[in-house]
Amino acid sequence: MLLSYSCAVLVREPSRWWAVGLALISGLVTRAAFPAPGWWPAAFLGMALLYLAMRRDSARWNALVGFVWGLAFFGPLITWANDAVGLVPWLALTVLEASYVALFGAAWAWARRGEAVWRNGGLQVVVFTVLWVAAEDLRSTWPFGGFPWGRLAFSQADSPLVAFASWGGTPLVSALVAAVGVLLARGAVAVVRGRVLRALGAVVLAAAVAVGGLLVPLATAAQAGQLRVGAVQGNVPGTGLDAFGQRSAVLGNHVTGTLALLDQVQPGELDLVLWPENGTDIDPQVDARAADLIDSAASAVDAPMLVGTVEYPPEGGRYNTAVLWVPGEGVTATYTKQHPAPFAEYIPMRSFVRNFSSAVDTVTRDMLPGDRPGYVPLESERLARTVGIGDVICFEVAYDALVRDAVRAGGEVLVVQTNNASFGRSDESTQQLAMSRLRAVEHGRATVQISTVGVSAVIGPDGSVSQQTGLFTAEQMVADLPLRTTWTPATALGPWPGLVVDALAVCMVVAGAFGARRVPRPDREESAA
Repeated sequence: MLLSYSCAVLVREPSRWWAVGLALISGLVTRAAFPAPGWWPAAFLGMALLYLAMRRDSARWNALVGFVWGLAFFGPLITWANDAVGLVPWLALTVLEASYVALFGAAWAWARRGEAVWRNGGLQVVVFTVLWVAAEDLRSTWPFGGFPWGRLAFSQADSPLVAFASWGGTPLVSALVAAVGVLLARGAVAVVRGRVLRALGAVVLAAAVAVGGLLVPLATAAQAGQLRVGAVQGNVPGTGLDAFGQRSAVLGNHVTGTLALLDQVQPGELDLVLWPENGTDIDPQVDARAADLIDSAASAVDAPMLVGTVEYPPEGGRYNTAVLWVPGEGVTATYTKQHPAPFAEYIPMRSFVRNFSSAVDTVTRDMLPGDRPGYVPLESERLARTVGIGDVICFEVAYDALVRDAVRAGGEVLVVQTNNASFGRSDESTQQLAMSRLRAVEHGRATVQISTVGVSAVIGPDGSVSQQTGLFTAEQMVADLPLRTTWTPATALGPWPGLVVDALAVCMVVAGAFGARRVPRPDREESAA
């Protein structure tokens, strides 16, 4: 009886407190779709509940509902920010990200007021979906370059929907997740109203979309040979920011891990050895001892090494850099991180932010951005040609354009160099792994995520994980990666799916705000079928 009453309330016009409570539950349910636990179908249920919670007509009220959803979702999702930089930055980032969901709630209320959308449930599925993806895109680009963490697409690494990333990237996958959720909600509405056939149609369509990725072919075969790589997770002494003070020990751990590769291969059998971000925070280009250690390790395995390090230019600041080290020669190519993390690797508005947290002063030298795509040319003697390595560093894997540019520049495999030591044993590293898996599918590239402390993994072009390390362990992986040169539709389309969605979202909001027959519309349930 209580369940029946609750369903009836939800599919009519929920009371204000029903809506707030439902938004809270919806945010927590959606969080469960992301690692850990990574129950990807929970994203569909979360979107369905959010749609039902936003059935009032007030833009201000829906903004509040969206804000509550955002707090319930982002707070638990990014608890690792508290581990890394403290309580105040974690709360500030949570509130900022929740504000975008509040904006989405207001935009949805305005867009739905258009007579066509108000009366048509099918159009509501489309409009809700478009607005959601546009809101994700906005918060992924602004301010300070945005923060894409928590996009619905990143919850679907184990879902059939991930295959659609090869067609339209993260915007398409997020759109399909939102659409499935709204279809399920529309099905619930139809059931309570006694429209059984309509409910069945909505549920069948939702199920078809959810499993439709099983019909999307994902090419995994090598097109230009294979690259045999060794990946070294050296581990660090300690956790959190203290790990950055152990530079010599971290370098030594990765040298030791490189030599341990010889337990699995003979010298000369590897085409490339991968070290993580901050594999050495002692720049081997200026420190002779670090250079000797790295060259000795590279010479022992008889292979070039892609080494994560830091450069300190004389004019100030620092660069987060990957250098390709060839034994006996030194550095032959570099990639510099293009998107340093604001308020972590550099501090915008330092004097103002210091009023809220003295932790800003732990960043004594702001990180400077690189200006070239993540392409590293590897001269392979075995393959007798130049192999393109697509490289991104740490959080860059979350940004569509940075990964795409690395592939379009010539990357035949993808490498995600990262340092997760600051985040302890939180879910940050597994959330990042889910992003790497989606990027592998999106661009049809074998991918290696290599971390100082884990998790590290070898990922196929179809997103499957063939090897994975634990957290805070010293481990090595050896893998043969298929080299692929063709572009997926998503790679070829570039930013256009997101730009089209953004333009549609603006048009929908404007049309709804100015095209309604009755403005303001009374605060009541819509009559959409």
